[in-house]
Amino acid sequence: MKITEIDYEAAKPIDSYGDGFFRVDGKVHEGPMLILPDAVHKWGGYDDTAAILANADKIDVLFVGTGAEIAHVPASLRDVLEAAGIGVEQMGTPAACRTYNVLLSEGRRIGAALLPV
Repeated sequence: MKITEIDYEAAKPIDSYGDGFFRVDGKVHEGPMLILPDAVHKWGGYDDTAAILANADKIDVLFVGTGAEIAHVPASLRDVLEAAGIGVEQMGTPAACRTYNVLLSEGRRIGAALLPV
């Protein structure tokens, strides 16, 4: 079997996560994170949409990691993002990290807003 290394180009893969932190593109970040096609930001939670909306032309879907378990994303967040043309997929943070990396490796236009586990 031939194994091909994934080339993420300028995008930032999620290397790992743990109690209160994420390792993204080799760097450790503490607290909630927003991972966009060309940058990693601290995320202020469900009301913090400015950076996401500023990148609406670069992402089709935003994975929202709701922590250790799946939880509902506030309708206000979903409404704002969908009005900007961004699809919203909510899931527990572990699943959001895995799904983000798989779709990133396929070259999809995605982002992730993640609450820590």
